[in-house]
Amino acid sequence: MDNWAVIHAERRALATDLAGLTDEQWSVPSLCTEWTVRDALAHLTATAKITPPVFFAKLAAAGFSLTRLQAKDIAVERGESPADTLARFEAVITSVKHPPGPLDTWLGEAILHAEDIRRPLGISRDYPADAVVRVADFYKNSSLLVGAKRRIAGLTLRATDAQWSHGAGPEAAGPILAIAMVMTGRSAALADLAGDGVEILRSRA
Repeated sequence: MDNWAVIHAERRALATDLAGLTDEQWSVPSLCTEWTVRDALAHLTATAKITPPVFFAKLAAAGFSLTRLQAKDIAVERGESPADTLARFEAVITSVKHPPGPLDTWLGEAILHAEDIRRPLGISRDYPADAVVRVADFYKNSSLLVGAKRRIAGLTLRATDAQWSHGAGPEAAGPILAIAMVMTGRSAALADLAGDGVEILRSRA
């Protein structure tokens, strides 16, 4: 699978979905609760403009706080208005720049942050199943930042719409997108899962 082709397609689809938002919708909290929909899109723009050397320079300038670095970049990429925020995002749709990290990280961001934005707005999308499977495979063993490995330890996760399962123990079953969201801490998707493992996941959210 060509990760960049999928990332670019998902950015383009997201821009299309957001083109008609009202000012009130831009202010809706995203699933990243500290960010609005507009903030989350500005974050995606910022990550598409940065390179590893620039990232480390900005991190140092932010006192080695990733939260402060992100807040500074979001403030810039929000622009003067929601229309400006969207235009800035549209300008980086085909960018291949990214902070340090595996390419699957940015595939995950393109899908999961898009869902962070879409779900609170009531917008649905059928993401490419193979791409979402790849994201789930990437995060299932990840302990860094998102803590997915710890969150799903001792559980069986089983996709009902793809040939994918992981782990052993009480089961949580549902769409592969919901599984990827829950393992990365997005508890809103717990409602899409069923099985004895769901309450365990809820306790770890």
